Amino acid sequence: MSTIWQGVLPAITTPFDANLGIDHDFVTRHVDWLIGHGCRGIIPCGSLGEGATLTYDEKVALIKTCVAAAAGRVPVIPGIAALSTDEAVKLAQASADAGCGGLMVLPPYVYSSDWREMKAHVAAVIGATALPCMLYNNPPAYKTDFSAAQVAELAAEFANLEAVKESSGDSRRVTALVALLGERLRVGVGLDDMVCEGVAAGAEFWVAGTVNALPKESVAQFELAKAGRWDEARALYHWHLPLLRLDTVVKFVQLIKLIQQEVGMGHERVRPPRLELVGNERDDALAIIRKALRERPVL
Repeated sequence: MSTIWQGVLPAITTPFDANLGIDHDFVTRHVDWLIGHGCRGIIPCGSLGEGATLTYDEKVALIKTCVAAAAGRVPVIPGIAALSTDEAVKLAQASADAGCGGLMVLPPYVYSSDWREMKAHVAAVIGATALPCMLYNNPPAYKTDFSAAQVAELAAEFANLEAVKESSGDSRRVTALVALLGERLRVGVGLDDMVCEGVAAGAEFWVAGTVNALPKESVAQFELAKAGRWDEARALYHWHLPLLRLDTVVKFVQLIKLIQQEVGMGHERVRPPRLELVGNERDDALAIIRKALRERPVL
């Protein structure tokens, strides 16, 4: 098994310029900033990265920018998702050609069905390259729930399936995966507000969202939990949770980009059908964010 499935792996947001084109210059600065604060990998084109609104060519260009910015210091692990299996396979192969270190494999956009069809889709993507793969389980978002037994079935067929990003929201699922497959693959937390619970259950890494704005605090949160320094981890968690919970709602992209804007590392622009927050919704979010930033702990 490779060693890329560890530490904090940011699922990065996709920055847009005033014309809603990808701001590749900012991507380069952002990737460098995250790595400089101790992040162990970069994940573009995921849910937080608004992957569903990016064209195939935009995804490939973004992936190449991330690989160039990472410059071999950490692996780039793009999210691989598409409407069709054929396009997902092509994106996986393009990612390998671009120099990525691994793949995060998602169910298909829009269509969700039974295990036979969903297995065929992710199996085609996992088998398309020799890159180490992480299966992304997010039933609230993608309406497909990969059980521990199903993950074990895939792991028995594909040696390069090495990890699972678990975003069901149930820490018992982490426990089940570790119990069944802990000697075979690594399990990671996929929801920001269950990082401590996930690590306590045996998770080895954290695919994080609010890290886009707060990498220092995010890395510290994970490392304290992983080291079993629970009093310190809980104290930081008490401060961190109101922000981490913003990762778990429908408008998580808008909210995390708003945090980035508040810390001076990004802009709140999003692509339709998403729209920037307005009115009371934006004011309420800013109240949470600004209170947390005023009370930001010294690490």
